[in-house]
Amino acid sequence: QVQLVESGGGLVQAGASLRLSCTASGRASRMYAMGWFRQASGKDREFVAAVSGNGDTRYAESVKDRFIILKDRASNTVNLYMFSIKLEDAAVYYCAADPRFDRIDDYISRAGSLEAWGQGTLVTVSS
Repeated sequence: QVQLVESGGGLVQAGASLRLSCTASGRASRMYAMGWFRQASGKDREFVAAVSGNGDTRYAESVKDRFIILKDRASNTVNLYMFSIKLEDAAVYYCAADPRFDRIDDYISRAGSLEAWGQGTLVTVSS
């Protein structure tokens, strides 16, 4: 079993930067993919970014070149660095992981059934 705890959300101005963190307890995160999804008000949840057990990364087109996902294996933490934040980035961000999946393709394709989800952290963007 994996438990995830997120932190780092808050109110940020458009154009600013923010870091979200997700710490996993249980099985060592170096062995599986972890990532972030988000859900804006009135919209479906969408994939944001993921990192595999060996460090491969994948980003949604909407955040590519603005967000960076990094895994700190020593602390079992995945950080999402958000730069040049836009109004449309406002959402509840959820960290997710599943020890069954190490490959990012598997992780993304099974987003609806990932085993562990964080409680969500709200990112609010002001103009």
